[in-house]
Amino acid sequence: MQKLVVIGAGMASGRALEHLFEADPGAYEVTLFNAEPRGNYNRIMLSPVLSGEKSYDEIVTHDADWYAANGVTCRFGEKVLTVDRDRKVVVGEKGEVPYDKLVFGTGSSAFIIPCPGHDLPGVVAFRDLEDTTAMTDASGKPGGRAVVIGGGLLGLEAAAALRMRGMEVTVLHLMGHLMERQLDEAAGYLLKKDLERRGITVLTKASTKEIQGDGRVERVLLEDGTVLEADIVVMAVGIRPSVQLAKDTGLAVGRAIHVDAQMRTSDPDVFAVGECVEFEGNVFGLVAPLYDQAKVLAKTLVDEEETFTVRETSTKLKVTGCDLFSAGDFAEGETREDIVFRDPARGVYKRLVLEGEKLIGAVMYGDTADGNWFFGLIKDGTDVSEMRDTLIFGPAYQGGAASDPLSAVAALPDDAEICGCNGVCKGTIVQAIEGGATDIPSLKATTKASASCGTCTGLVEQLLEVTLGDGYAKPAAQPICTCCDLTHEDVRRLIKSKELKSQPAVWQELGWKTVNGCHVCRPAVNFYLLADWPLEYQDDPQSRFVNERNHANIQKDGTYSVMPRMWGGMTDANELRAIADAADKYGAAVKVTGGQRIDLLGIKKEDLPAIWADLNDAGMVSGHAYSKGLRTVKTCVGSDWCRFGTQDSTGLGIKLEKRLWGSWTPHKVKLAVSGCPRNCAEATCKDVGIVCVDSGYQIGVGGAAGMDVKEVERLAEAATEQEAIDLTVAFVQLYRENAKYLDRPYKWIAKVGLDWVKSQVLDPAIRAGLIERFDISQSVYQKDPWADHVRNRAATYAPLADLSLEAAE
Repeated sequence: MQKLVVIGAGMASGRALEHLFEADPGAYEVTLFNAEPRGNYNRIMLSPVLSGEKSYDEIVTHDADWYAANGVTCRFGEKVLTVDRDRKVVVGEKGEVPYDKLVFGTGSSAFIIPCPGHDLPGVVAFRDLEDTTAMTDASGKPGGRAVVIGGGLLGLEAAAALRMRGMEVTVLHLMGHLMERQLDEAAGYLLKKDLERRGITVLTKASTKEIQGDGRVERVLLEDGTVLEADIVVMAVGIRPSVQLAKDTGLAVGRAIHVDAQMRTSDPDVFAVGECVEFEGNVFGLVAPLYDQAKVLAKTLVDEEETFTVRETSTKLKVTGCDLFSAGDFAEGETREDIVFRDPARGVYKRLVLEGEKLIGAVMYGDTADGNWFFGLIKDGTDVSEMRDTLIFGPAYQGGAASDPLSAVAALPDDAEICGCNGVCKGTIVQAIEGGATDIPSLKATTKASASCGTCTGLVEQLLEVTLGDGYAKPAAQPICTCCDLTHEDVRRLIKSKELKSQPAVWQELGWKTVNGCHVCRPAVNFYLLADWPLEYQDDPQSRFVNERNHANIQKDGTYSVMPRMWGGMTDANELRAIADAADKYGAAVKVTGGQRIDLLGIKKEDLPAIWADLNDAGMVSGHAYSKGLRTVKTCVGSDWCRFGTQDSTGLGIKLEKRLWGSWTPHKVKLAVSGCPRNCAEATCKDVGIVCVDSGYQIGVGGAAGMDVKEVERLAEAATEQEAIDLTVAFVQLYRENAKYLDRPYKWIAKVGLDWVKSQVLDPAIRAGLIERFDISQSVYQKDPWADHVRNRAATYAPLADLSLEAAE
């Protein structure tokens, strides 16, 4: 077996190894060096890791099991010092490795502007996980300020992610408009406007003079004298191929390592792939050509014919909410003609550049659905003369009127690229569908289509529909209601990314079809707003169900039930006397509930403020038995009284209830704490159930005991009472921030997966953030609504008129 050594565990070399093992698993004994202390991960997805939308584990493409299964010897965290081509050995920091074939996958490094202060701590690039971690750490400082130098694709992704983490962000760009290589001035203006709308300050024609600070970055000085305070400075002004090792090795190097069409360097046994490559004067920074190179390299290594060619590439911006597409050449010229479409109300701009009868460039902002179709016309050099008049309106309008949108996808040739990130064409996807991959997850697994940035998912779904016809079961993602076309998940994501902090903002910015929503969407939107923006948004009572508006449960005869809170199911003689007196005074029926509470039934609406006041006087507050929030924490007597009790379950239940009460959640939340595995408090069928054991506390989540009966799943084991409280609070906040309105925790967990929930709640840093945000919300909402209504709104409960009175003559 030949020996293959690969230097660099980047996306290109990782894809090359995949193709190599698919073609001939036993061809090589592989050793993989990487200076980073880890293997291959999807660097495209560092932006969502930075923003907090994904974890590092979610973007790992090759884990330890994958390397082991393919027999790869991993030398991670080890730099290569030299390559001795005469002896055919690679010398690493921990020793040398012989090779028969060698692959350089050394990638590129960030270009750092050599201005004074560029080497201060706090000045970072945006190239790897360490950079991402540094930015995440900086964002943890309250009121943190970030300056991003560079308004290209990478810089804007970093800026948007840091803004989502709560930092004040300023983008500095040397040129007159953002992303000048991909966008024309008009689209650059719209992008700048969009970013500024999110609270990101954008300064164009801004030249950095100096980065200042005493031992660490503190501010940025511009050439015009402007001073910007900064806790972190992100340099995103470009990349340079990492070629020093190849130079020292004696390989032919220009701007990068010279290779031929088989990815072979000037040494026939040495190859190169990725951003460190120069081919026919071209260097590469986008992932699509890198994956083409990887495919060619793998074929070459197993002596199969394959040729690398430079092809057109397109750009899609993956900053959440900014729909942007560009492809081809859109520079002005005397022989060129523009077709421009603008819709100011929707923020849509489209520009097509034609030369002769061919489309040579396209820029689109706000509506990029037809981007891949235009890209295909550019790549293929299609004669567009017959469709010139309707070209700007996309494939659905060719022929003069709107047609079935699926017809455009069906008409695409087999070599039309669908997934630009992974270089997957239509024909490959169709073959996979015909081979049994009949949904998005299975297509991701077999072809990698839509497995990276996800912007092609809609096209992949259309291919499924075209190929399978009536056999395709389209995912049942339903809109929130008939007022709009967005799902609950879409609305939640857009409220966060667009920073929408009022109902009118949601109706306007998300294109509601009604003036003020309806009885279905208003309660959901009201909850999403108060959960995401507790300090900025004021709860709207008119967007709540009647029980939540009146803070009591309406009964079938129009009267209400009133249930005071009993912490952990405990009460005392004074509270019982107050309840008995209230029952007598207001003629209430008394019911002991399954949640260890006492319910007073049959209270007239006009008597609600009075009975609340009486119960308040006894020190009791609302039990929120009517709310989408914490209902009860049920407990057993625990170690205080029970001879089997292992821990103080009652005390823990009281602490949990006092910590959580008042919080609004997507649906009602019930807890229980059992003092031993005999489980007298029925903790194993609650939304959160804690079972005390000798070693601490077993925390389960996602139980149910209503129309669905379900046992909890183990979230974690806690050694201390405080740890159990912290894990519970973090879980509740994660549920508040991510679940669909009216989804109980068990339904939400089924959608996102318990593994993801664990990854968030068990990570100490993420858990601390969840707890902090919960406490911020509680600073607003942990108050007794009964006392508030008694003081401020008692008159609203009085009858409008007494219809039993007789009219005067």
